[in-house]
Amino acid sequence: MISKVGQIMVYVNDQDQAVKFWTEVVGFQVIAEENNGGMRWIEIAPTKEAETSIILHDKEFVAKMSPGLHLGTPSLMFFTENFEMLHSHLTSHNITVGEVVTMPSGRVFNFADYEENYFAVMEK
Repeated sequence: MISKVGQIMVYVNDQDQAVKFWTEVVGFQVIAEENNGGMRWIEIAPTKEAETSIILHDKEFVAKMSPGLHLGTPSLMFFTENFEMLHSHLTSHNITVGEVVTMPSGRVFNFADYEENYFAVMEK
């Protein structure tokens, strides 16, 4: 049986720009980087100890390797205990940040990366 979500694969047009966004704007860290004969992937996470990480794959390369694979961005929901601070931080970086919405389960907002992929954040 599955015990946890280990990695989430995100397919991007520009891996270097994606790393810059996730590290410089969002505050993630590069955990690992591999390049084995053309297939380059970069693992990022909020901390090195995080249980789940994101793998940034080159969209064009993956499309050639696996033509039937859906390469859309998965819906990711991040949790934060510093909701106001994170919303303010992301807003200050001149990226698209949505309004705060109060849901029955808590406050939520979304933000977009440099390729207009949207991600959500929930207060925990």
